[in-house]
Amino acid sequence: MLKLDTTDRGILRYLQQNALLTTKELASQLNLSYTPVYERVRKLEREGIIKKYVALVNREGIGKNLVAFCNVSLKEHSRANGEKFVSAVMTFEEVMECYNISGEYDFMLKVVVNDMPEYQRFLMEKLGALDSIGNTHSIFVMSEIKHETALKV
Repeated sequence: MLKLDTTDRGILRYLQQNALLTTKELASQLNLSYTPVYERVRKLEREGIIKKYVALVNREGIGKNLVAFCNVSLKEHSRANGEKFVSAVMTFEEVMECYNISGEYDFMLKVVVNDMPEYQRFLMEKLGALDSIGNTHSIFVMSEIKHETALKV
């Protein structure tokens, strides 16, 4: 793990709020010159601290009105079965996030789709088609209270 100093943390805070900031603008915000800021950003990218730059899209603005968390239990707990499930889930565009969890279920999926009929198709035709799944349990989001993308650094 890379040891982050005050400058690195400042760069990360500013870029998490606006990834379109130029190096010149970042340098100005941090009261530093261009070259050290440029070198720090490149180091953070090389080390994988900055993974990529993205645009955050308003999901409702593009018709993605249903968010569901789908808990999944596997039929059997073997490496092959788990790898098969993970490989399939990685191809499902509806799945925004997938976590291997402890407790009653093995995985938790965050699924984002247009509406309930689309979720039902996803559940029956994609997820339900996987022979590695024992059972599922869906939880539907009624309203989003907090959604942050910036990590505290």
